[in-house]
Amino acid sequence: MNAGAGDSGGLKGQARFAGLLYLIVVATGIFSLGYVPSQINAAQDWPATMGNIVAHESLFRWGIAAFLIKQVAFLLLPLLLYRVLGDADRIAAIAMVAFAVISVPLALVALGHKLDALSLLTDPVLANTIAPAQLQAMAVQALDAYGNALVATRLFWGLWLLPFGWLVLKSERMPKALGIMLVLGCLGYLVDVFGGLLAPAYADSMIASVAMLPASIGEIGACFWLLLFGARKPRDA
Repeated sequence: MNAGAGDSGGLKGQARFAGLLYLIVVATGIFSLGYVPSQINAAQDWPATMGNIVAHESLFRWGIAAFLIKQVAFLLLPLLLYRVLGDADRIAAIAMVAFAVISVPLALVALGHKLDALSLLTDPVLANTIAPAQLQAMAVQALDAYGNALVATRLFWGLWLLPFGWLVLKSERMPKALGIMLVLGCLGYLVDVFGGLLAPAYADSMIASVAMLPASIGEIGACFWLLLFGARKPRDA
């Protein structure tokens, strides 16, 4: 009995630590991928976007720093979730870890293009050696490359949710509703990624406005469930 209680306590502790890492992923993701672009990016207006980067250089740098922190936390998160949920289905758990881990180097490659744009717009040495119009053109190209590289990254941000959701459903250590939303979140990411690639009018469609909703509900819900409640004790424990 004491050993079982200890195992349950260890499981809850690991689950809550996973929840803390997930909170870091969610918070830094919202800041770097949501808030900062909303303050910097000007739709269909690259010169205005370039001007905003220079005018809000500190915010742009904080966005980059937050994105880096997100990658570190996201590298550790699936490893902890493997310990919490992995015994429910080892193959699904391995797939969950693999999909999540693959996204990290892809995200860092994408971030390199963003750092290139920052250097092109703010480095005084470059400003004295390259014409301003050429610098802006190169910065636009770097930011465009960042967006293109992020497409592949987002594919794996979606794919990892499928085995994660399946493990939530099969293990019954978290609410099944969260597992369903995570699985639907994977489908939403796939729709969003391939819709953007294959359908030129996708961005303005109603589907685009709701495709990511299940992923947001599932991930934020899983984050707070893990953080507040940990994981339920297995039924046969």
